[in-house]
Amino acid sequence: MSTTQTSTKNSTLVPIIIIAGLFFIFGFVTWINGALIPFMKTINELTSAQSFLVASASYISFVVMAIPASSIINKIGYRKGMSLGLIVMAIGALVFIPAAEARTYWIFLTGIFIQGMGMTLLQTASNPYITILGPIDSAAKRIAIMGIANKIAGALGSLIFGALLLSGIDEVNEKLSTVTLEEKSQLLDTMADSVVTPYIVMAVVLFVLGILIRKAPLPHVEAEPIETPKDGETLKTNIFQFPHLWLGVLTLFVYVGAEVIAGDTIIAYGISIGIPVEDAKFFTTFTLMAMVLTYALGVFLIPKFMSQAFALKASAVLGIVFTFCIVFTSGFTSVLFVAALGIANALVWPAVWPLTLKGLGKFTKTASALLIMAIAGGAIIPPLYGNLVDGHRVELIAQGMSEAAATAESATSGYWILLPCYLIILYYAIAGHKLGLKK
Repeated sequence: MSTTQTSTKNSTLVPIIIIAGLFFIFGFVTWINGALIPFMKTINELTSAQSFLVASASYISFVVMAIPASSIINKIGYRKGMSLGLIVMAIGALVFIPAAEARTYWIFLTGIFIQGMGMTLLQTASNPYITILGPIDSAAKRIAIMGIANKIAGALGSLIFGALLLSGIDEVNEKLSTVTLEEKSQLLDTMADSVVTPYIVMAVVLFVLGILIRKAPLPHVEAEPIETPKDGETLKTNIFQFPHLWLGVLTLFVYVGAEVIAGDTIIAYGISIGIPVEDAKFFTTFTLMAMVLTYALGVFLIPKFMSQAFALKASAVLGIVFTFCIVFTSGFTSVLFVAALGIANALVWPAVWPLTLKGLGKFTKTASALLIMAIAGGAIIPPLYGNLVDGHRVELIAQGMSEAAATAESATSGYWILLPCYLIILYYAIAGHKLGLKK
């Protein structure tokens, strides 16, 4: 290795570690939703569909903030954008304090939405920064490291908040049907207060990191200017002339929805089919660890042993197979197949992005903003799952099925919503990513 290569490697090592830390943070905050959903369902006495608005409040912020965040980053730069994102996330964490005191669902959702705005800022700054920090041919390796940090943090967040928020929830749910209204209110108020300390700690940590990141040794970097397209490569005049882009946005939309369902419903699903909360609180970790292992495998295999398009095809086929396995098995086996969706989901994000941005030339930045907005799939599809579960449960009870059996059956059948998602991903992998591109 030459002296220049060694110097370049050393100069990027510290920034890579710092940005990995940021990916760790928003991975931690994102994936605690799996614990928050059953927690909110109990303390606010919600239906399944209402409880999944926890995921919606977080992911819809990507639609609201994607373009404004891009504008903010252009004005203040990457470093200040990261700092601002952390501080906004801290403000969102503080909103949980009055939300717990009032035990009011819309205040909780406001706090989650504000945290989502901060995460949008953080992602809009950190994703392109890590991409252009070093040589473009090694960008996939850096992004893979970020993804692994993100998912490991998500697993830890799910474990920690599962222990903090869901401990004793089975006993609470049993008591709620037997106590007086006054005792019920007091019981739920006490349970709601359990979020105060963790979110105060989270807010303090985020504020401190927001200040420190402004002083961090992050070099100033800028993306290389977009090259003039070669003759015949991009003669199109607007973003609507790229069908493969719009199909890519749709693919990413359904993928994020499927990913959120796999990670955020698995705890509630385990509880609904009769698994004790003490065991179910670990289930999101299963999904995320499956993603981490597959992510690492993808780093090794792509592109040396398989193409991005093949990885996407394999992911879609696995998703379809696992969906059938979830619905046609029962008990803990069915839960394991929900966790196995992490294997099907891991390589979709890194495969869809390059396939979608191929051949866009000067439209690349606009296309990237559209892909970020597609993260809203995580806001739309999980509540649809919740509605399917609620509707089917009511039908089954009306037909004479017991409440416990109806709850378990409807929760399982709700996973049929994943089938069209993976079929769309499969179509994009086979043909959709080629539409409109010259051979």
